[in-house]
Amino acid sequence: MDDLRIVSLRHWLVRVPFRTLIEWGSGTRSGATRLIVRVETAGGTVGWGETICLLDAIPAVLDRAVAPIALRHRVDEAEAFSRHVLGAGYYHHKRAAVMAMAAVEMAMWDALGRACGRPLHALWGGRFREHVPMVGYILAAAPEDAAAAARGLLAAGHRSFKVKIGMSEATDVPLVAAVRAVIGDLPLRADVNGAWTPGTARRLLAKLAPYDLSWIEQPLELDDLIGHAELRRSQPVPIALDESAYTLQDVGNIVRMGAADVVLLDPHEAGGCWAVIKQAAICESAGIPVTLHSGGELGLSQAAYLHLAASIPNLIHSVDTERAYLSADVVREEFLLEEGSFPVPAGPGLGVTVDEAALDRFTVERIEGAYLDPKRPDWFPLKPAY
Repeated sequence: MDDLRIVSLRHWLVRVPFRTLIEWGSGTRSGATRLIVRVETAGGTVGWGETICLLDAIPAVLDRAVAPIALRHRVDEAEAFSRHVLGAGYYHHKRAAVMAMAAVEMAMWDALGRACGRPLHALWGGRFREHVPMVGYILAAAPEDAAAAARGLLAAGHRSFKVKIGMSEATDVPLVAAVRAVIGDLPLRADVNGAWTPGTARRLLAKLAPYDLSWIEQPLELDDLIGHAELRRSQPVPIALDESAYTLQDVGNIVRMGAADVVLLDPHEAGGCWAVIKQAAICESAGIPVTLHSGGELGLSQAAYLHLAASIPNLIHSVDTERAYLSADVVREEFLLEEGSFPVPAGPGLGVTVDEAALDRFTVERIEGAYLDPKRPDWFPLKPAY
C-alpha cells in the first residue's frame, strides 16, 4: 500500500477557556472552541490539524463529507482533496465547507512534512523570515478596560496593537483614544467587524484621524465590496478586509474591485494553508500586503500561521493573535515573544507536539460562547448596526 495514503482520521472538539471574557461587535466569547484532527498514513506517519469551530455545521460537514473524501487521498494531495470536497456539492456552499476542510488539510501537510523530515515553510517556497511580529490584540467594550489590556500587552513585549471597535458609536473613538494614549506612537489598527454604514464610516474615520490608524478593518458589511472601494477613494485611512476575504475567489474579487489596501487571510476560512498561499500570491501580484486573522488559535494553528508567515513575502504586517487570552493549550511547546515576535518552528511538519492528555481534558460535546451575549438574552448583532 502507498505509504502516504491516509488510512485513518480521528477528530476532537475542544474548548480552552480564556483568561478573561472577550467582547466584540458580535457578542462575547469566554473560550476558544476548535476542531482538532489526527490523520495517519499507511506508512505510519501521523499528522495533526486544527480549525476554528464556531458553528454546529462544521463537525457535521467534517463527519459526513470531508473525512470520507480524505480517506481517498494521499497526504501530498492537498489540491486534489480540496477540489474533491468542493466537487461533492460544496462549490455551491464554500463557506460551509472551508472550516471543516482546513483541519484535515493542515493535518495532511503536517504528515507530509514529517514524512519528508522538513518544516512546512520549506515545502512552501522556503523561509523568507525567521521571526514573525505578533499584534497585541485588545478586545474590551470599555475604554478603561482597553487601556488596561494595552498596558499588559505592551509590558509583555508587543510592538503593534489592534483594538476591536464596532460595539457602539459612543465607544468607537474613546476605545481607540484610550489605547493610543497607552502605546504612544507604536502602530495601531482598529477592527469594526462590519458594524458601520458607509455614511457612519466616513464620519467616524474623520473623527479617528488624529489617532493615525495603520488601517481600519472591515468597516462595512462583508458583501459590500463596492462600498469598501468607494470608502478607499473617499478618505485617507487604509482599508483592510477580513470577513470579505474567506475564499480564493473572494480575494480575487477584492483585488479586481480595488476594495482593500490590506487583506487578512485565514487558512481555516480559506479551506487550508495552500489556499492562503494562493490568496497571498493574488494580492502580491497587485502590490497588496497581507497578514493573518486570529480566531483563538491553539498551538497547531499557531504553528501553521508561523510557517505561512515565514514563507509568504508580502506578509509584511504583524499577525493577529489572541494567544495572550488562552488559559492553556493542546501542544507541549510554548510560543514566547522575542522583541514582539514569535520564532518560526524548525522541526518537521508543523514542528509542535500534541499533548493528547490535554486533548482529552478539554474535549467538549457542544459549541458554546461563540456569538451573542448571555447577559443580554434578547440582543443580537446587526450588520451594519449604526
